[in-house]
Amino acid sequence: MARDYYETLGVSRNAEQDEIKRAYRKLARKYHPDVNKAAGAEETFKEVSRAYEVLSEPEVRSRYDRFGDAGVGGAAAGAGAGGFQDFQDMGGFADIFESFFNGFSGPQGQQRRRGPMQGDDLRLNLKLDFKEAVFGGEKEIKISHLETCTTCDGSGAKPGTQPRTCSTCSGAGQVRRATRTPFGIFNQVSACPTCDGSGEVVEERCETCGGNGQKQTNKKLKITVPAGVENGTRLRVSGEGDAGKRNGKSGDLYVYLVVNEDSKFKRDGINILSDLKVSYLQAILGCELDVETVDGQVSLHVPAGTQPNTVLSLDNRGVPRLGNPVSRGNHLITVKVDIPTRLKGDERELLLKLAETRGEVVGKGKKEGFLGGLFNG
Repeated sequence: MARDYYETLGVSRNAEQDEIKRAYRKLARKYHPDVNKAAGAEETFKEVSRAYEVLSEPEVRSRYDRFGDAGVGGAAAGAGAGGFQDFQDMGGFADIFESFFNGFSGPQGQQRRRGPMQGDDLRLNLKLDFKEAVFGGEKEIKISHLETCTTCDGSGAKPGTQPRTCSTCSGAGQVRRATRTPFGIFNQVSACPTCDGSGEVVEERCETCGGNGQKQTNKKLKITVPAGVENGTRLRVSGEGDAGKRNGKSGDLYVYLVVNEDSKFKRDGINILSDLKVSYLQAILGCELDVETVDGQVSLHVPAGTQPNTVLSLDNRGVPRLGNPVSRGNHLITVKVDIPTRLKGDERELLLKLAETRGEVVGKGKKEGFLGGLFNG
């Protein structure tokens, strides 16, 4: 009686495909003839392979669940009798797939799979104060990324040893699986589960990196933030991402800038916006005031008769244009006139005389003029 395939892989009958795949990879590595020379290991490896052939294909698995081994006929036994190597020797319909995959089992395919691989890009968020975004400058950042192991030079093998060609895929890094169905033979090409697509098996692993060929490293970098950057600006630091496998080119580091809000200033393109509160007398008579800008204190002339919400401009006190820091925007200041709600006695008398001189109607119980509200209460 054939052994239950779920039991062979050590999974439940309702296991997800990912769980089945993980179980198979674990067992394949354990019993693969390249790494396990114990008696019976090769036969166990073949049984595991046969079980995975059935359970990894949803349609075949469904028939197996309903009818058992009879439901899949000779598909599993035929496919797994010689391990994955048999699939590389199949002709006919499988040859069509071979042409699509650029010589699956030939030298060209092996070189492509076993060559250097590009490393992953990394992302980092960097917070900036408002003025740092305006003027830019040098910033120090800390990153954690993968670097090529210097002990094994990225091979993953213990110094003095070399990885050897994976016998499952013959170094191609890929396997081709065939499933017989009433409609014919269906083929699928995927990364070799034994070597994870590398085409090589490391028997004695490097102690420094654990056989990965890479190790996680913390690092400090100094980057230049250009003047005039905005919230969300992305900076690329070439070659500071994760190192590629098998000495492949490193990815890049992308730094996304997050500009903190400022309590005094806001930004509108290359212009800076702020408010200035003046008294009603300063607005009426005009004045010279020191105002805060990103450059420090600057004198501002408030013309006589300035109305509430008038916008005054300090030219070339805004944000440098990105890529052309010599050109700057303006600092636009909105004047807020502070109208008092209560007046002292002498102020009240003076304003009453002024209102009388100007013929203004003020006071309680009368139609209020512009100053009337100052005297109520």
